[in-house]
Parts: sequence; C-alpha cells; structure tokens
Amino acid sequence: MTDKGEYSFSTCWNVKRHASGREMLEEIRSLGFRQAELNYNVTDEMLETIEPMIERGEVGVSSVHNTFPRIGDPDYGTDSALLGFDDEAKRKRAVELLVRSAEYADRYGAKAVVVHPGEVPFDGNIDERLKRLYEERGKDSEAYRALWREMLERRESLSGRYVRRIGQSLEEACDRIAAKGWNVALGIETRSRCYQIPTPMEAQQIVGRLKGAPVGLWYDFGHGMMMERMGLYDTAEDIEAVKDIVVGVHIHETVGLSDHWCPYVHSGDMDYFDRFLPIIAAAPVKVYELKSACKPEEIEESHNLLTGKLAAYSAKAGTYSAKAGMGEGK
Repeated sequence: MTDKGEYSFSTCWNVKRHASGREMLEEIRSLGFRQAELNYNVTDEMLETIEPMIERGEVGVSSVHNTFPRIGDPDYGTDSALLGFDDEAKRKRAVELLVRSAEYADRYGAKAVVVHPGEVPFDGNIDERLKRLYEERGKDSEAYRALWREMLERRESLSGRYVRRIGQSLEEACDRIAAKGWNVALGIETRSRCYQIPTPMEAQQIVGRLKGAPVGLWYDFGHGMMMERMGLYDTAEDIEAVKDIVVGVHIHETVGLSDHWCPYVHSGDMDYFDRFLPIIAAAPVKVYELKSACKPEEIEESHNLLTGKLAAYSAKAGTYSAKAGMGEGK
C-alpha cells in the first residue's frame, strides 16, 4: 500500500472488529496511513494500548470525534440534541463532554474535534420515513413531497432557535478551551439526517457569530451528497460560500442514500465527486471515513483516483493563478 502522506483514516472502518486499540491502529497503518481519526466508539480500554503508540510516534492523531472517548449514553450520542438541548442541565453536560474531547485532542496533538452539534427535534424519526419513501416511491412521488414539506416547514420554523443555542454552547466551550491554552479547532459537521444541524449555510451563520473562535465547518461529503439528493441543499452552490471556513473533511461517497463508500470506486461515477476537490485541497485536516465493507484494495484504488484528480486540479488552478498574475502585471 502506498504512503498516504497527509491523509488520515477514521477508526470508523474497523473499531467494531477489534478489542485492542493497538491492533485496530496497526490495521489502519497497514493501509499506508500514518495518521488516524479516533472516533466516538473508541473506549478507555482501547486507549491503554493506543497512547503508547502515540507517545512513541508510531501513529499520529489528526482529530478526535466527539463524544470522546466513548461514554455509551444515548443522550450524548451522535444523533442527539447535544449542544442544542432545551434542558439546560443536559446542554451544560454536553458542553462539558465537548471540552473533555478537546482535552484529549490537545493531549494527542490532534488539530481538531469533529462535532455533531444538534438538531431540530421531531416526534419520531421523520428522516427514516422520508428515506424509505425515497427508496420505495421516489423523490418526485406525492407521498415523499408531502412529508418533505411537513419536515421542512417545522425545520425552518425552529432552526434559528437551535442554531443560536448551539452557538451559545460552542462559545462556552471555546472560552474554556482558550483558558486552557489548547490549540484545537472545533469542526461542526454536516449531518446525515434532514432534521439535523448544520446545513452549510447554518454552519456559516454559527461560525460568523463566533468570529475569532476556533470553530469552523467539518464538511462531510457523503452526508452532503445524501442531503442534496433528498432536497435539503445544493452542495455545488454552497461550496464557494463555505470553503474558507472549512477546518476538516470526511472523505466518503454516497451510493443512493447509503454512505461511507469509497469515492469513485463504489458509485462508478468519475465526475460527481470532483466538486469537492477544491475543499479537499484546502482543508487543514483530510480524513477518510469509510464503512467496514470497504476492502483494502478498494481504498487504495479510490485514494489513487482521488489524488490523481487533485494533482490535475492543482495544476489547472496553478495555471489560472499564473495567468491572473500576468494579467495584473500589464
């Protein structure tokens, strides 16, 4: 396997296959990755064998994924209200847990914490119902459109309230992180359910409110593709607006509404994913976040395709830059 250089790889791929943290990271290293993102399923027991590897320089940690390490409480899981809880005691606890994740990130030399900030609450999982209708009847069916309108009306009416509360929570966390002197960014991640926050534009709003704070957008491409297909936003339109606030990316592709597949390889589409190349090129932290079904040879093929396309993009961008420079000198 080729050396993957600046690219990192999430333990999302193999955390459920291992009891030993060392064996989990050795498998990731065998793919050619020198860095890993430690996700929210990594346990304290795993860290007992991971921390000596970090201390000896055997592996680097690019990022950790809140809530870290694993606490096993669904109230603070990846699909919860988290930083936007109406219950003030729960919201404060979520801020505490985020600061704890940042402490681990700083200890391990990671650049960022990936954060699922919250949601607009619904009775039941309306996203699951919508995805079922999408698969069974199609996006243009009346049943899908009617339920989508219902979801969107509630989401739009309440999102401002939860965006503000999430911003408040992030501000509190940043104040505490700054007081500790930790050099860690908080990346609020584009999400995989239509009622979850943030969309790219909501992220721009939150980051704009927290000017000067170490908060940016963590762009998850597979989630973005999924939300675009469902109708929540247009990734191509939003990319230009948010590219300067991106602190990290999760690299994976969605096939239909199934995510965490290898870009280009599993979809067979050699063009769609290209829209993300400018953000990948500029992102300070680049992490593959793939599902366990992705095989090592598929990961290698996907990485080679992606880096080849990025090289061509960079060469083209450099040509445009040079031409612009010559024009300015006239």
